[in-house]
Amino acid sequence: MFSLDGKIALVTGAGSGIGAAIAATFARAGARVFVSDRDPVTGSAVVDKIVEAGGHAEFLPLDIGDESQCAEVARKVIEVAGHLDILVNNAGIGHVGTMATTSGADMDRIYAVNTRGTFNVTKAFFPSMIARSHGVVVNIASIAGVIGMRDRLAYTVSKHAIVGLTRAMALDHARDGIRINAICPGRVQTPWVTQRLTEYPDPKAAYEEMCSSQPMGRMGQPEEIAAAALYLASDEAAFVTGATLTPDGGWSAG
Repeated sequence: MFSLDGKIALVTGAGSGIGAAIAATFARAGARVFVSDRDPVTGSAVVDKIVEAGGHAEFLPLDIGDESQCAEVARKVIEVAGHLDILVNNAGIGHVGTMATTSGADMDRIYAVNTRGTFNVTKAFFPSMIARSHGVVVNIASIAGVIGMRDRLAYTVSKHAIVGLTRAMALDHARDGIRINAICPGRVQTPWVTQRLTEYPDPKAAYEEMCSSQPMGRMGQPEEIAAAALYLASDEAAFVTGATLTPDGGWSAG
């Protein structure tokens, strides 16, 4: 089950955390994975680990906020591999702030990467998917895409927009052979989160607070989110489109 043998996949923001876990999981499932990230050092390291484990992976540098870069990456993938079966839009950035402390520039920056960036990459690959009447898009949003999150105004808006983008695309292209779904994780223990914890006056207390916000009393692991992505990318999810999965430890249930 959940085999991706013979599939071609691209994962954005795959240099660490959730993106790296998805890339590795897809490779283990048999996919040829294009690992894209702005950082060539971390991205190449992920590729090396996949190849060392017997998988097939290649690195492509990409800033998803740059529309021309997205078009060039799509051109390269199609030139090298012939097509793309699975696109995972994982890359994104965060921001802390309320309406009182968030500037217009903050809103524009978050939108340009999280929302418009997701649009840019998908738009670049969509013509080839339409031509083949085949494709899977998995958008990594956030629990902030389905509920409000304190002190995360711009981030929450951008992730709600990704969920909206997912649903609109799914409806528009349900009969074109293309499935589009979103994953909205709760807090996940990634290297980025670990680094942010060191910035708190009491990192241990901050960690416990982050865990306690989820009914299971812990953060998720990147591999748990990757498992959800594998399901949505696989043929077992052939009847699933426009869905929003929330691996969040029960956070959204309350």
